[in-house]
Amino acid sequence: MHTRFEAVARRPLYAALAALLALAGLGSCTVGRITQLDPAYYQVVQTNDSLLTQAVAEVPRHRFYLEQPAPDTLLLYRPAAVPAPPLRYGLRPRHRVVLLHREFDFDIFTLPFKVRPSREGVPIALNTTFNAALYLGRRLDFYHLTRHRTPSGRADPLIRTVGLGYGLFTGLGSSLISADLTRGQAALDYEGVVIHSGAAVIYDARVFNVGMAVGIDQLLGPDADYWIYQRKLWVGLLFGLNLN
Repeated sequence: MHTRFEAVARRPLYAALAALLALAGLGSCTVGRITQLDPAYYQVVQTNDSLLTQAVAEVPRHRFYLEQPAPDTLLLYRPAAVPAPPLRYGLRPRHRVVLLHREFDFDIFTLPFKVRPSREGVPIALNTTFNAALYLGRRLDFYHLTRHRTPSGRADPLIRTVGLGYGLFTGLGSSLISADLTRGQAALDYEGVVIHSGAAVIYDARVFNVGMAVGIDQLLGPDADYWIYQRKLWVGLLFGLNLN
């Protein structure tokens, strides 16, 4: 009954593995670079400068409102009920500062593919039909500040950044519906409408966002009760352009 699936059983698995390797490769590539920090609240998560370490230790959660008036200068405002002069810190050679900025993130993503585990005699399957999702989560941006020595011998300020996130998503998509996938109930093959939801982790590559998702599908229509993937877990890829 399922012999027509056997010939293509390995192709979805290879495609899924290739996508996973590509996503893993993003973590080893060069992170983004910026020239200016936006004024906002940041947490000092690491530094090897003893001068800054002592000042940070006195502030709860090491959290400051930060401004960057010059490429090599930071103004750190301590959270306090009574206004106080900011801590003025100049980046020094061979010293580094790692800052963390947190915020909520709302995005629209596509799901290029979903990988469905083998079920009821049907081999592992790859769903590449239309899927879109609304994502809401927590975004973590890390900024690594140093002074970079140029070939001319000059020590210029350098800010490297990487963005990560985690959250939930929901949206609409489609999936192939056939007799083989509905325990013999579907009278013809068609593209069924599904509502999907789940959780995802996101990597921000500046120009685009990519992430891994785990979710479930809810088929709409008369074949929902017989669809073998109804409310069953799948893993997939999230992808979206960074428009903000």
